[in-house]
Amino acid sequence: METGLVRNAEFTAVKPMGSSGVLGQGRSPGYERTPGRAEYLLVAYPQGDLQDKLLEEQQQFSSDYGLQMTVRNKPHITVAAFQVGEMMEDTLIRWVQRICNHHRSFSLTLNNYSGFPPHTIYLRVQDPQPFRQLMQQLRSIDEFFRSSGYPPANLISRPFLSIAGGLTEQVYNRAMRDYSQRDFHDTFQVAELVLLKRTHAFDPCKTVNIFRLLPESIEPGPAGALPHL
Repeated sequence: METGLVRNAEFTAVKPMGSSGVLGQGRSPGYERTPGRAEYLLVAYPQGDLQDKLLEEQQQFSSDYGLQMTVRNKPHITVAAFQVGEMMEDTLIRWVQRICNHHRSFSLTLNNYSGFPPHTIYLRVQDPQPFRQLMQQLRSIDEFFRSSGYPPANLISRPFLSIAGGLTEQVYNRAMRDYSQRDFHDTFQVAELVLLKRTHAFDPCKTVNIFRLLPESIEPGPAGALPHL
């Protein structure tokens, strides 16, 4: 029976590589298993009641549109995605930790629905500026990895939170008609970023490290140079 769901739709954190210039909406096109290499994603998780609310939102979508979806990863917002050798994992952790040591926690608002035709329904991030500030620092890591022969990182300038991905065009169009008339508005505090890892596009993500941001009451100092290898 046609479910309307394209296979491997569980991972929907990042947009597809192509004309939009960023990777992996639902199926991570072009991402194949390379021996010794992994995909690392830096994400922010909504916390507490909002996390539960978003899980219910995803499950309700599956029920409403007759889909057979298994949620492998909790609702999250992706900041960046790297494809690098697993031997570089400690370097990536050290550099991201240094960056997070100089960024304060911030409030983030999810405001209403939008979509990436023809496959994904998502919640919009109202003010992406804090993520863009992080992205400026993460570019230094990207430059180093590219100089070592790895693919360019995907630094997300328009962050979002996916409700459903990997949809057929028919289901996407039907859902967008419904969701364009719905309201959603909620706010949460981003106090930490989480580094996730998977070694194949079909794998669920595993937590590698958690990076605490500075409390809002503390003024961050200059970031300075990234640590040496």
